[in-house]
Amino acid sequence: MKKIGKVLSRRVPAKRYLLSLGLAVFNVLCSLSLFAQDGSAGIDEATNKVKGYFESGCNLMYAIGAVVGLVGAVKVFNKWKPLGNRIRIRWQPPGLVAVSS
Repeated sequence: MKKIGKVLSRRVPAKRYLLSLGLAVFNVLCSLSLFAQDGSAGIDEATNKVKGYFESGCNLMYAIGAVVGLVGAVKVFNKWKPLGNRIRIRWQPPGLVAVSS
């Protein structure tokens, strides 16, 4: 029993050491990629990026609006179509009489 405890006590500090070393290396690598900027420079850069995407965003919205409009038109037409068929059936015999004469 004492032997197992000694082995575990040796492994746990080694695991903690490797974990802390890995976290320290990760922290250093992540902090190297961060650069501080002036606040106004960041705002100007964001404004320029948004202006660059505005035209393509408008075109995307037009395309989405067109698809939604077409789907809505098809739904309305399909709901209106049975009523239109009933009206055409009612008026069909007089129409045939008018055409045949």
